[in-house]
Amino acid sequence: MPWVKYLAKVMKKLALQGLWLRSILGPRHPDSLESTINDGEKMKISSAVSSVFKNAIEPKSVAFAHCDLPCGVYDPAQAKIEALSVKATMEKYAASSDVDFKSRAVAIKEERSELVKHHLWVLWTDYFKAPHFEAYPQLNALFNEATKLAGAGGTKGTNDVAVADKLIAKIDEIAEIFWATKKA
Repeated sequence: MPWVKYLAKVMKKLALQGLWLRSILGPRHPDSLESTINDGEKMKISSAVSSVFKNAIEPKSVAFAHCDLPCGVYDPAQAKIEALSVKATMEKYAASSDVDFKSRAVAIKEERSELVKHHLWVLWTDYFKAPHFEAYPQLNALFNEATKLAGAGGTKGTNDVAVADKLIAKIDEIAEIFWATKKA
C-alpha cells in the first residue's frame, strides 16, 4: 500500500532527525535508558513499531472490481457520456487562445479518455460472456479498436475531433450489440 510506505518513510525520517539532534546536543546522561540501547536494538524497536502501525491500519483484504457485489448494472451510456465530454473538450480547446485554459482542457480530455477506457473495459470483461462473443464475433475487435481510440494513439494523444467522432461511433456499435443481448 502506498500510504503504508509513506508512513514508514515518515517514521524513518523522524528517527533520523532524532539521531541527528542527539549528535548535535551531545550524549545524554550516562544512566539514561537511551545510553543502554545499541543501534541494532534501536532498529529492532523501530521495526517493531512500524509493524504495529502497519498491522493496525492496513486493510486485511483489498477488492478490485467495478462493483464489489458485482451489481449487475452495466450500460455503454457511461462510456458514451465520457466520449462526448472528450469531444466537447477538444472543441473548446480549438476555440480558445488562452494557454492556461488549453492546458486544463488537455488534462480534462486525458482524464475523460481514461474513463472511457475504464467503462469499456468493465463492459468487455464483466458484462459480455462467451456466448455473446460467439454470437457477435466482431465484439472483441470492436472493444479493442474503441479502447485504442480512447488511448494515447487516439483521443488521449490528440485534439482532433474526428478521432473523437470515430470513438463515439465505435461506442455506438458496442451499444447496439449490448442492447441486443439485453433483449435476448
